[in-house]
Amino acid sequence: MQTKKHGITIGIQRVEDEFFVSLKAIGKLTHADYKKITPIIDSSLASIKDPKVKLFLDAVEFEGWELRAAWDDFEIGLKHGNEFVKIAIYGNKGWQEMSAKIGSWFTSGTIKYFEDEQEALSWLSEK
Repeated sequence: MQTKKHGITIGIQRVEDEFFVSLKAIGKLTHADYKKITPIIDSSLASIKDPKVKLFLDAVEFEGWELRAAWDDFEIGLKHGNEFVKIAIYGNKGWQEMSAKIGSWFTSGTIKYFEDEQEALSWLSEK
């Protein structure tokens, strides 16, 4: 039997009132994955008045969500959507590009899909 990896790795940096969040999603995400990551995101953003978040999502190894995990992801978007100014999604699957377009309906910031990691990071760092 082969073990399948899944989960989310998160990094958060703060420069004055801007947050740079990097996420790497691996495999098919579960509700348990979101139970671990959501409090980290919530507590990081709660301490700042009007945070401006730039997010980089490495989705190259991402395979999707379990149903409950998809709902968890949607809830994060509703709760923090106005705090994201830019979201760069680095991936390699057509459905990820479509997900980026749908995600833009739920956030006030700009979401762009990239198949080149350096392009995504360069766009994200632009003012």
